Amino acid sequence: MSSSPRRVVVTGMGALCGLGNDIDSIWKKGLEGQSGITTIDYLVTKGLPITIGGQVLDFTLNPHLLPAKEVDRYDRFILFALQGALEALTMANLLESPSSTSLNFYSSPAVGVILGVGMGGFPFTEANVSLFLEKGHKRISPFFIPAIIPNMASGLVGLRFKTQGINYSISSACASSLHAIDASFQEIRYGRHECLITGGVESVLTTLPYSGFTSMKALSKGILGPEKSSRPFDKQRDGFVMGEGAGILILESLDSALARKAPIIAEIVGSGVSCDSYHITAPHEEGEGASRCMQQALSMAKALPNEIDYINAHGTSTPLGDVAETKAIKKTFGEHAYKLNISSTKSMTGHLLGAAGGIESIFCLKSLQENIIPPTINLEEAGEGCDLNYTPNKPVSRKIIYALNNSFGFGGTNASILFKKYVS
Repeated sequence: MSSSPRRVVVTGMGALCGLGNDIDSIWKKGLEGQSGITTIDYLVTKGLPITIGGQVLDFTLNPHLLPAKEVDRYDRFILFALQGALEALTMANLLESPSSTSLNFYSSPAVGVILGVGMGGFPFTEANVSLFLEKGHKRISPFFIPAIIPNMASGLVGLRFKTQGINYSISSACASSLHAIDASFQEIRYGRHECLITGGVESVLTTLPYSGFTSMKALSKGILGPEKSSRPFDKQRDGFVMGEGAGILILESLDSALARKAPIIAEIVGSGVSCDSYHITAPHEEGEGASRCMQQALSMAKALPNEIDYINAHGTSTPLGDVAETKAIKKTFGEHAYKLNISSTKSMTGHLLGAAGGIESIFCLKSLQENIIPPTINLEEAGEGCDLNYTPNKPVSRKIIYALNNSFGFGGTNASILFKKYVS
């Protein structure tokens, strides 16, 4: 294990969400300010009061990933993990061929998988509970447990791509993906692995999670229509909109990436983690834990607050959360907070829960590549206490050197990752 930190870079990305089933589609629609929020027919038929979400439409698993007879054995979030990993590994030029699931550079023990999963296999669980109540225990699938456990997302990715390094999933609510990226960053930074498949996945657009969040009064009622319902920092925001999907990254040591002439997207230069120790669901009112988290990321990177160009905010569209994050940004950046570009891409994708940090890190990375800030849509009049530049409704061209991604979760858990434009 290396005694001094190594540089860590991103060489591949893969994603699915309500905006599309690949990076190019998602980025294009994001810059156009499109909404991926729709009405979910299944929830309508079940009679739920809230029936909108950012659902992945027209999803078909690549046939090279699983035999057709095995696809139905796994919950949807696990299939998202496989598909996202395939796109990311392909972008990183790490597969032997377009139809291969074998790596072409690293030995298997040098590659690991750490994925964030917030809630696990609710759709498969609900289906099997219904079957149990109607027909008894003998009708439960023998694949029930492997289909729902959160670590099967990383486990099946490791199995299909033949990795033999570290392999586990992290569950820390809506910070799961960024915690997974942070853990992967540290694995490579200190020399235990050369390459990690990381990020996060989630798919819980089904009755129990909707019923639970509705009882908490956490979800938007969608009274302005599905496309207008997710409106971070806006005066009319009334809760978050659930989404599903995946955001997968390939992290590598810089030395190894250079050795194989990999396409380097950006560098990870800092990370921060903290806990509010304040409330099980509400953020600290002054954003103290969130601010400490961002300060840690800047300190690790030896970056000054006035060097940061863009923040992809946690920005969930909740009355308390958006104000608390705004206060945290002001506490961290001082007067520079007003010179930053901030956006919440949840306005377009909805809140992907455990996958949020993965997909939003990809928005940061694309922004670094193309020097464009994606917008916060549906921001018509800023709410009280929300007085920063949230990049309302239209993308903004800006030279970007540093991009910061925030994720905060129930239990008071916080994570921040700082990306930097790669310079050799």
